[in-house]
Amino acid sequence: MSRYHQLTVQKIVRETPDAISIHFKQPESQKLTYKSGQFLTLLVPVGGVVERRSYSMCSSPLTDDHLIVSVKRTTGGKVSSYLNNSLKAGDVLEVMEPAGGFFVEPGFASPRHIILLAAGSGITPLLSIAKTVLHAEPQSRVSLIYGNRNLQSVIFHGELAALQQQCAGRLQMIHVLSQPETGWDGHTGRLNQSLALKILETLPQLPHTEYFICGPDGMMEEMKHALRILQVPAERVHSESFVSAKEKQETHGEVIEEASLTVKDQQVTVVYEGTEYKFKVPASKTILEAALANNIDLPYSCQSGLCTACMGRCRSGKVKLDDEDGLSEAELREGYVLTCVGHPLTADVVIEID
Repeated sequence: MSRYHQLTVQKIVRETPDAISIHFKQPESQKLTYKSGQFLTLLVPVGGVVERRSYSMCSSPLTDDHLIVSVKRTTGGKVSSYLNNSLKAGDVLEVMEPAGGFFVEPGFASPRHIILLAAGSGITPLLSIAKTVLHAEPQSRVSLIYGNRNLQSVIFHGELAALQQQCAGRLQMIHVLSQPETGWDGHTGRLNQSLALKILETLPQLPHTEYFICGPDGMMEEMKHALRILQVPAERVHSESFVSAKEKQETHGEVIEEASLTVKDQQVTVVYEGTEYKFKVPASKTILEAALANNIDLPYSCQSGLCTACMGRCRSGKVKLDDEDGLSEAELREGYVLTCVGHPLTADVVIEID
């Protein structure tokens, strides 16, 4: 079988304002085979250059006729922006063979409990895994713990609700929202270690349980730590990172907690909900205070660095934090900051807020 295939776009489904699902027709001559949780590498021509990007499949080989990938637009992402803005039904893209070691093997001999922990676009491979297990193992159950900003940012919200109804109590959906709408009575805050522990301890216990984790690296580290506290054997924990080693090294700025550093007036750039804001931050104000003074409605709650509602990722430059207690060590290493206690130290600070 050839390593490359030409796939035609059957349709594009808008999942959220910044995420789409691309449905590809299976080739008539020979269908592509894959396992639930694997990814598809697309060769996308953008500006005269063919770019390669890998996207996890949200389709299941057991329940879906099409190959389906979900693409969330990222700040500065030329391929994700092109696919979200320009791709249309009937277009043909070249793809590579499905690949990846993050997958589930269906047909387990005994009933089991598959626990999925996701945040943001990390839901993509986990939806594939959920559909496969629920279809192939009538006695098994699936629990999905899914962190997002609010209900509008939940990818596959309608499909997940329909799947839950269809599976007669075998799929348990637990949403965690960091900035929920008025009237929300579910879990509120970030999907972090402490909240995960509280939720996991309430889930049904089956003799065999496996855990699949996908989302931002900081979130995944906290989920793994929570599972270590619960003494879950390492061989039952599986994870998938969407960030390459190069991106981990080069795509974030520096976070500093050093009282002796001098804070000066600086301009910052904040990217929030697809809009880029540039504004001056006086030395006497935090980034959040300066934004609010410029009528820029950034998310926040406690304004004391504890609730993390104002969390964003520093993509470049250096930011000083008055207090780091609200962030984990993994999040600090990856460049996450809290705008309510943050001050720019350099003129090239860019902060992206999900």
